[in-house]
Amino acid sequence: MVASLPRLPVAGDRDPSRAHWMELFFDLVFVALVGQLAHGLHTEPSFGTLAVFVALFASVWWSWVNLTFVVDVSPQLSARRLSIVMLVAMFAVGALAVAAPEAVGDRAWLFAAGNALLRVLLLVVWIRFSWSNGTASRIRILAYNGLTAVIWLVSIALPSPADYALWAVAIVLEVVLLTATSGSWAAIALDRLNVEHLAERFGLLVIIVLGESVLSIVDAVSSAWTVAAGLVGVLGLLLTSGLAWSFFLYGVDAMTSGLERLLAAGDVRTIRDTVAFLPFLLLAGVTALSGALAEGIAHPGEPLPPALAVSLGGGIALFYLTNAVIARRYGDPWRVVLRWATPAVGLSAALAVAALWLPAAAAIGIAVVILGVVVASAELASRARRLPAGHGSATIY
Repeated sequence: MVASLPRLPVAGDRDPSRAHWMELFFDLVFVALVGQLAHGLHTEPSFGTLAVFVALFASVWWSWVNLTFVVDVSPQLSARRLSIVMLVAMFAVGALAVAAPEAVGDRAWLFAAGNALLRVLLLVVWIRFSWSNGTASRIRILAYNGLTAVIWLVSIALPSPADYALWAVAIVLEVVLLTATSGSWAAIALDRLNVEHLAERFGLLVIIVLGESVLSIVDAVSSAWTVAAGLVGVLGLLLTSGLAWSFFLYGVDAMTSGLERLLAAGDVRTIRDTVAFLPFLLLAGVTALSGALAEGIAHPGEPLPPALAVSLGGGIALFYLTNAVIARRYGDPWRVVLRWATPAVGLSAALAVAALWLPAAAAIGIAVVILGVVVASAELASRARRLPAGHGSATIY
């Protein structure tokens, strides 16, 4: 059994269950960072570029999760202190955004410096928040953010690829510490986790990554300015709208209710997995779509480059596969999950292969049809559930 911690006082000048305006202001620079990370998929689409994007996005996602979690479990932070935290984080993320296009090149030092600053910020907040909890807590805090901040700083002085290896070591160390000490921070998670705030923050992040696809569509149509480009642009907007429909009409509520069930059950490890680890796959898949959509608009009659063909079908498949795993971890029955996950994942995975030969416009059109089938099925299931005789669930997210 996990011991309960004393309840922290709640700041009187903000509602901890809602995202603060300064958190939304911070999201503006995160929008820029996501766009910069996806830049390579637009200019030099290849599997190598895709791998670099996934690796860099992993470090960015991990920083976002850590910052969001510490704010979520710190209801005592006043609006002004929270604002200071978010403004410092903005400068750190701004450095990451500037560095992102050349993060594995001439600007690697800036990418490392931005990550180091984020860890120092988190270290300061955690020290203020839980330094008094005992020696074990202090060691964990110093190792989790202090030691990793030093690793990021040391990497600045090293040549490539040694610096990239240290980046990986820093992130792996944080993941291992989080996993190995789950029992130690369980009391914090179970007593102070604010589900409403967490679901809202995650929903806003999904808006950001979907917004990257929307911006890519608008920019590509504006640059090409042909009838064919316009038609594919419409298909691209329908595709992103289908993903948004799936997530915001089903996913946010499912996340809130699922986390509430896990909190009630005291299942801190599943909370960790469904908040810190699994969403990365979903967001990486959605963000990778932007390059495929932009390329399809620019060259609608040609097949997508292999990496972007995989990004198109694979991104959608990863979106639904990740959500299927999360739904199961929340306790949804297999029969309910498989009802929507099987066609969504199977058809999207098949599209990733077919898109290697199909014209880009046709591949994107098929993706829209797949999303249409999945969303329509979910709506029918949801309607049946709302009827007095209806049974089951329509959890899609």
